[in-house]
Amino acid sequence: MIHQKRKGLIAMSVLTLVSVFCVGEVFGQGGNAEPKRVQFARGKSTAILRGTLSNNDQMEYVFGAKAGQTIALKVTSNPKGGFFDFGVDGDGFDVETDLDTYSDYIFKAPRDGDYLVFVRKRPTTNVPRAKFFLSLSIK
Repeated sequence: MIHQKRKGLIAMSVLTLVSVFCVGEVFGQGGNAEPKRVQFARGKSTAILRGTLSNNDQMEYVFGAKAGQTIALKVTSNPKGGFFDFGVDGDGFDVETDLDTYSDYIFKAPRDGDYLVFVRKRPTTNVPRAKFFLSLSIK
């Protein structure tokens, strides 16, 4: 009986590890948690997302939009400066963004579905860690 319980515990541990690594690979996060789902306050079409990141770290969010809706994204930081950039991606399609220049971007959703936005901290020696504020508006 004890031997069977050990086998069961080992099997559960292996499944847990496999699922953690598979989820990380699917979302390209190297084992980090899944992207955070953006929730809008009742009656609101804008959400402000906040976080703190170190050099080259990123945080990911997912939100839903319908084809033709206008999506506006803008990232700022504290302290002020161009410490962050972002990219936007969707299921089966890409929204072109240039990570070297975009701190704000407006586009029309090409189709219904979920969109992934990731905020990345640019590497700097003066400010290795900073707070970001990502404004997401869908109309």
